[in-house]
Amino acid sequence: MDGNRRFAKERQQPRAQGHESGFQKLAETLQWCFELGIYEVTVYAFSIENFKRSKEEVDGLMELTKRKVAKLMEEKDKIMEHGVCIRVLGDLTLLPPDTREAVAEVVRFSKNNTKCFLNVCLAYTSRHEIAEAVKLTAEGVELGILEPSDVTETLLDKTLYTNKSPDPDLLIRTSGETRLSDFLLWQTSHTCLIFEKALWPAFSIWDFYHAILCYQWNYTKLKTEKDKTERYKLTKELESLKQSIAHKQIQAQNKETSQVDEHEIEEAIKRKDERQQAFLSFVDERRQQILESRC
Repeated sequence: MDGNRRFAKERQQPRAQGHESGFQKLAETLQWCFELGIYEVTVYAFSIENFKRSKEEVDGLMELTKRKVAKLMEEKDKIMEHGVCIRVLGDLTLLPPDTREAVAEVVRFSKNNTKCFLNVCLAYTSRHEIAEAVKLTAEGVELGILEPSDVTETLLDKTLYTNKSPDPDLLIRTSGETRLSDFLLWQTSHTCLIFEKALWPAFSIWDFYHAILCYQWNYTKLKTEKDKTERYKLTKELESLKQSIAHKQIQAQNKETSQVDEHEIEEAIKRKDERQQAFLSFVDERRQQILESRC
């Protein structure tokens, strides 16, 4: 959702009006998605880098966020009727307490909805997300919840803020900028990337249709590459598990080599899955505590 400030500047409007126009465009675009059967959308609302802007602008954006959340609360019945689950992804400890509380309220009341999903990235960058996931897995090992060999690409993927969502099929960036600006870097390796020239508040339904058509045109190639990568990843993780089992047997039996049978592999996978599930529960509880924190 890039280009709000330039949109306002072109019209000699205050920056705050540009951000207001951007929120209005988001509501309109979500309606287009719903009508086309797109039931999960992730938006980049506020980067951690945006905290470097002037205090006046940051305060204005936080106030705008609270107002829009209050508007969502007024539409609570409609949100529940359509089964919309609203998630907020990012480091919520960086938000002012009143903004965090407003966000927590809308997340709480919609968390059990399962028809549509709106993921709002707030106080987010992808590098920060990945760093936090690595810190959490290191803590999991230190606490004895995980073994070092349990830390895999698949586990890191499940430790990210986006762990309840599939990787995006299509990413649209407006305003003519041809970079991702630290947004979903981990998740977009097999995503169709579309860079539209229109500023976000001026993004039209025809721009939207163009992006959808580009995605459809590239769908088969993207899916083939994604499936190939997934198979390779699972094969490498299984091979790594076998090596870990063999290494433990060699250490226990004081032998130079060890043969790993299928039963041992199945048992090791079961124990690994149990440890990883315990760790992911730990991660969810930690993030829930942050969301509920009012201090």
